[in-house]
Amino acid sequence: MKNIFNVLIVPVFLFCSFQKKNDESQNRKTDSEAQAKKSDRIIYLFFKAAKDQAGNAKVTLQSSKVADGRLKQAPAFERNNIHKGDLIISLTGSNGKEVAQQLVKDPFNPEMEVYEKEGITRHKATFQNTEFSTRFSYSENVQMVKVERATEDGVQLLFTQKL
Repeated sequence: MKNIFNVLIVPVFLFCSFQKKNDESQNRKTDSEAQAKKSDRIIYLFFKAAKDQAGNAKVTLQSSKVADGRLKQAPAFERNNIHKGDLIISLTGSNGKEVAQQLVKDPFNPEMEVYEKEGITRHKATFQNTEFSTRFSYSENVQMVKVERATEDGVQLLFTQKL
């Protein structure tokens, strides 16, 4: 009787243990698939800017790309760090609220470092045409991009476009 009992019980235990391992492996597959779908993404925005003879800037969005990945750190945006000529890039959500903002130092007058015998010096270059890019954490909620330029009187709206 004991032998018959052992012959029946051992296969049942083996079957149950294999069944448990199969369920765990299937759960791992679905978890990894869900993580792949939820993976973080980055949106890259590529702009082109030009100044006319009067010095008025015109900005156009050349392209935007979304890529897998995540930003290591979000750029800090502080209103007190804005100087004349700097650009403020804002992403607006579907509800009309700003989702993210980023400051781009004056792209028409960038500072360049020059290595000389005396040491490192900084010089300002002046451009009539320039290109720049920004990157943000991607959100399905983002509907519009807005570019503003800091002036002596405040900020001037240069560009708005739906994404």
